Amino acid sequence: MGTKAKKAMKKNMKRVTSNKPSEGADFLPLEGGPARKLAERKPPENTATVLYVGRIPHGFYEKEMEGYFGQFGTIKRLRIARNKKTGKSRHFGFIEFESPEVAKIVADTMHNYLLLEHLLQVYVIPPEHVHPRLWRGFNYRYKPLDSVQLNGSVTTRKEHWKEHKKLVEKILKHDKKRRKRIEAAGIDYECPEIVSVLPLSICGCSFVFIK
Repeated sequence: MGTKAKKAMKKNMKRVTSNKPSEGADFLPLEGGPARKLAERKPPENTATVLYVGRIPHGFYEKEMEGYFGQFGTIKRLRIARNKKTGKSRHFGFIEFESPEVAKIVADTMHNYLLLEHLLQVYVIPPEHVHPRLWRGFNYRYKPLDSVQLNGSVTTRKEHWKEHKKLVEKILKHDKKRRKRIEAAGIDYECPEIVSVLPLSICGCSFVFIK
């Protein structure tokens, strides 16, 4: 091996030793650049506090849910989906806890839990999937509507019947006076007569219509 070859070999050895990565480096550097460490990635923090609760049994409503799930931790908000017309439960709802850790524990513990012959379905909802109008009116506590209030009370129907009867009597009285005025004026005019008074029963109350 000549002197030139030995010099070239020494130069190559120096290059290899100078480019040797430093201890603790996560990857080999590019030529001409020093080795760098990758930034440590921290696991994402759990910030989900809202739970979806499905298959809620009949009779297990806001008050019962608040008392039951309140054993795990502080509840910020709670609501059950209800029918707008009848107010009946749609058997699913949402609960928001103050602590994400409590929410996760509740989801892990109560999912597929048998309650009143229903297997509860409990899931954690990621914050980005929570609808902005989910808690609109969450403080509202539903008060069942009375069937009498929906269909009208019996007293109200009786009052309507009395008013209708008075109206019919007023029409008959007015018609009688009109006939007398026409006769007194000597006008030969045949007034249209009331053909019949037809009773009609609606919801247990009778109404009179003039034909």
